[in-house]
Amino acid sequence: MNRYKRAALALLTAAVFATGPSWGNEQEEVEVIRQTTINLIQALVDKGVLTQDAANDLIKQAEKSARKKVADTQAANSKVVRVPYVPESVKREIRDQVKQEVVAQAKAERWGDVNAVPEWLDRLKWEGDLRVRYQSDRFAKTNATVAQFTGAGQTNVTNTTEQRDRERVRARLGLLAKVTPGVTAGFRLSTGNTSDPVSTNQTLGTYENKYTLVFDRAYLKLDPWEWLTASAGRIPNPYFSTDLVWDDDLNFEGFAATLQTPVSSNTPFRPFVTAGVFPLQEIEQTPTVLAKDKWFWGAQAGFEWRMNSDTRFKLGAAYYDFKNVEGIPSAGGTTYYEKTEPLFRQKGNSVFDIDPTASFKYALASKFELVNLTGSLDLAHFDPVHVILTGDYVKNIGFNKSEILARTISENLEPKTKGWQARVAVGMPSIKLRHDWQAYIGYRRLDRDAVMDAFTDSDFHLGGTDAKGYFIGGVYGLDKNTWLSMRWLSADEVHPTSLPLAIDVMQVDLNVKF
Repeated sequence: MNRYKRAALALLTAAVFATGPSWGNEQEEVEVIRQTTINLIQALVDKGVLTQDAANDLIKQAEKSARKKVADTQAANSKVVRVPYVPESVKREIRDQVKQEVVAQAKAERWGDVNAVPEWLDRLKWEGDLRVRYQSDRFAKTNATVAQFTGAGQTNVTNTTEQRDRERVRARLGLLAKVTPGVTAGFRLSTGNTSDPVSTNQTLGTYENKYTLVFDRAYLKLDPWEWLTASAGRIPNPYFSTDLVWDDDLNFEGFAATLQTPVSSNTPFRPFVTAGVFPLQEIEQTPTVLAKDKWFWGAQAGFEWRMNSDTRFKLGAAYYDFKNVEGIPSAGGTTYYEKTEPLFRQKGNSVFDIDPTASFKYALASKFELVNLTGSLDLAHFDPVHVILTGDYVKNIGFNKSEILARTISENLEPKTKGWQARVAVGMPSIKLRHDWQAYIGYRRLDRDAVMDAFTDSDFHLGGTDAKGYFIGGVYGLDKNTWLSMRWLSADEVHPTSLPLAIDVMQVDLNVKF
């Protein structure tokens, strides 16, 4: 009897225990064993081998024993970390991804590179150039004298008849510091002086004295999005232009922003809009100083159109409005408006004397509101040789004859307010390598009051307005980023009523860029 009891109890305990953590077919098999064991116990009861009470006790003992084993097993399993199965393909993918990330980080941080430099140095970019120039200025013997120009208020004319030969040098060194991906700080040192905004040349022959260095640029540039660029400080010229209105060496003080289609869009038609505000002269007003701050603002809209792989066209229409630059005469022996005299001039603009005393102070007679249209067509059908056509037109719509006469009392001026320039260049768009070359020819006419004479090209007619003539030149690459250039600029006065002034300028330059 005891033998049957022990056998039945063992079978029943095993069956009850196995019914806990079972799945699928295993659960079905255990259920069969359990039912078979119960049937066996019932058969023993039916045969009289076991009583019903004894059979019930067996089942209760088996269930109790099974619950204890299940509890012990679960407690043991709670301390076991189960690792899910990862297929080999997933393992390879994870391994390759980690490898790529580690290699990229190693390259970026230069692991194991004994020549590695600190990370912040990678965010600095240096740029610069050096130019050595021979310049010959030739004046016609029939030119008016310096005294005649001074008497007409053109006080910056110091030579009109004597040939002058000069050796000159220009050095510039710039730094671009990437503060963040969207913020850049720009600095540039150059030769030159603080009294001439349109030239960075240093004339040799200073009795071996040293040169002056100035901050040519100092600005912050923001690129928060691909379609927006904003700059503030002393910034590069933000407008699409030629040297008809703005000298190539001129930098602007103020703020400018440009909206344009991102280059990454790869669209053939890219419109742009540029606007800026720039102070020219800050004046502290007092009871005896009534002149106002001088400044200008400008806006330009245009587009760049890549017609096909060989043709590119760019057009810009601009409006520049100069505020408080015209002279105001002082009356009754006062000097209330003496600061309306410009801080810098070249020559050409109509002027009048604003000082009622015996001394002379010449200020601009006209207001200046410029409408400017600039276009460029780049034909690359014979690449690397390009044919580049450039045109520029400007008109001063701020000139008002009656307003000038009322303000100056004596200046009954005729409007001479238009200017234009055309240029054709053949060769490489930029000179970078040995044997790169370019040849060009052009013509310019710039009326007396078409633009502010302070900011236009300082080489043609030796600067200023009231000039017309041609220019021709060529550039040849001697080595990488090293080139030789030569140009001839021939200009005369525009109007028959102007004082005669014919000037030819020859320039031979040796340039390097780094």
